Amino acid sequence: MKTIITTPNAPAPIGPYNQAILTGNTLYTSGQIAIHPTSGALILEDITSETRQVMKNVGAILEAADMNFSNVIKSSIFISNMDDFQKINEVYGSFFDDETAPARETVQVARLPKNVNVEISVIAIKS
Repeated sequence: MKTIITTPNAPAPIGPYNQAILTGNTLYTSGQIAIHPTSGALILEDITSETRQVMKNVGAILEAADMNFSNVIKSSIFISNMDDFQKINEVYGSFFDDETAPARETVQVARLPKNVNVEISVIAIKS
């Protein structure tokens, strides 16, 4: 059985998908970009602000599923420029404890939705 997870505290989907799906005790989030959830504005001033907004959006979805970043077991990061990796990693890392950080991959891609610079999705498990 799958449960659709949705919250007004994260951006509404921009296509035919949901913010997240909970099946059993496992949550799968859709990729989040730096859209401010209430204004709909893209937060693109710099890669640090952009990544912070992405992580806030992920956090809002986790919260809607009664989870938090400690429940994340896997994340996927897509970036448009690998030169931004260090700054993205600093912001991303501030949301996790080093000892319990999830598995992860980071991939440079040619282009992301709305021409953003970073997109992140996670898989989380409710213990």
